[in-house]
Amino acid sequence: MLAADGRDTIALAAWLAPACLLRFVRKERALPGLAIAYVALVIGRGIAFRGMVPIPGVFYYIFAVVSAISAVLPYLADRLLAGRLGRFSGSLVFPCTLVATQFLYTHGPHGSWGTVAYTQAGNLPLLQLLSVTGIWGVTFLMGWFAAAVNEALEHPRNLRPLTAFALVYLAVILGGGARLAFFPPSSPSVRAASLTPMAQTGQSGFDYLSAIVAEKASPDQVSAFRSASAAVSNELLGRSAVEASAGAKIIFWSESAVYVLAEDEAALIARGSELARTDHVYLGMTLGTWTPGAAKPLQNKFVLIEPDGSVAWQYLKARPTPGPESASSVRSDGKLKWIDSRYGRIVAAICYDMDFPPLLAQAGAHRADIVISPAGDWRAIDPRHTEMASFRAIEQGFNLMRQTNEGLSAAYDYEGHQLAHMDQFQARELTMVSEIPTRGVRTLYSRLGEWLAWLSLAVLIVLVWRGVRSRSAAGSGQSR
Repeated sequence: MLAADGRDTIALAAWLAPACLLRFVRKERALPGLAIAYVALVIGRGIAFRGMVPIPGVFYYIFAVVSAISAVLPYLADRLLAGRLGRFSGSLVFPCTLVATQFLYTHGPHGSWGTVAYTQAGNLPLLQLLSVTGIWGVTFLMGWFAAAVNEALEHPRNLRPLTAFALVYLAVILGGGARLAFFPPSSPSVRAASLTPMAQTGQSGFDYLSAIVAEKASPDQVSAFRSASAAVSNELLGRSAVEASAGAKIIFWSESAVYVLAEDEAALIARGSELARTDHVYLGMTLGTWTPGAAKPLQNKFVLIEPDGSVAWQYLKARPTPGPESASSVRSDGKLKWIDSRYGRIVAAICYDMDFPPLLAQAGAHRADIVISPAGDWRAIDPRHTEMASFRAIEQGFNLMRQTNEGLSAAYDYEGHQLAHMDQFQARELTMVSEIPTRGVRTLYSRLGEWLAWLSLAVLIVLVWRGVRSRSAAGSGQSR
């Protein structure tokens, strides 16, 4: 379980751990078995996800206790229902409950974090299933494997569930492999450069930000902050000009690359417009704009400037990270911005936005060709968070560029191939250059949405109804 998810994931362990835990729950008496399984999940998750969840101190362990409730529900449902149903239908209880609980969880503040499908990052033949079912197809298969193996162990003469699983899994792998082999991206590419700020002298001026926002800073402190902000913006604009000279046509920065006061923002954007106009590039400026004294003082924004120097959009982050950022940020209206460029339709989403499949469904609906995602991570979620974002590319059929502070920056095509990468913890030059395809595809998932999640929920309701009827019929028979 410690290697099945979290910081130190082994992909195969993510398949084996649920099967082993389900075996334990089925063999033990219901109440003690489920209680021990719940405690094991709390401890396992508490250790495996250490540092990945930005919740401090004792509140992190409270989070582990609460989040394990949804994790134990599939085991509870299987223990109560599977034995009252036929062998094949009984094998569907665990995977349907796993999909249903994780699907409902994605509509909460943490999005799709913790979904078991993410443990399979890198298995591209399997992950092509995302273009049909989203993450729920992979989640279902992993749950079905656990249940089918247990049915085979308990009833060696009845291998129907395991055989059905094996055939479906084989079809998925063959189909995914065929897509990779026979239908690779073939559109022309565009050279893109994405930048993360380098360490700058004078950044101690940012230490005064809290006082400035609270309107308690001295003039010298405000001046020091402005000097630090100018140092970062000068560095990024200078490096952007170098990349434009080297042939990049799309250039953008990592999340909130420049902290700037609201009154200074227009002048900075004007400098970006001049660069874009002079070098004929699309320039994405990522600003953390602060308004002292405001109830929500932060605007985490992506400003896209066209080659003629005009501002195409200013996009605010739709899903600020829970905690201090969410408390201080002005949110967008939840609608992604898009533009038809010389290099296909471009859409922007900032960091945590990418963890919410329903939000990125807009990119599929808009038939996005390229999604630009400035981001900011930390060591404990490197490279998991960038790998999670790549799932959205396969689901919705777009090509993705994600530039990250303190983490993995990477570019992917719509089949999940990694085209370029740069990890801040290993690189010296914090610039990623990629050749990104200029055309995406329309996937079945982008057309049909969460059809498998809703189907799993519907099947689960039917299985519960059948299980209750089976118990009622058994009780009536005993009474007669």
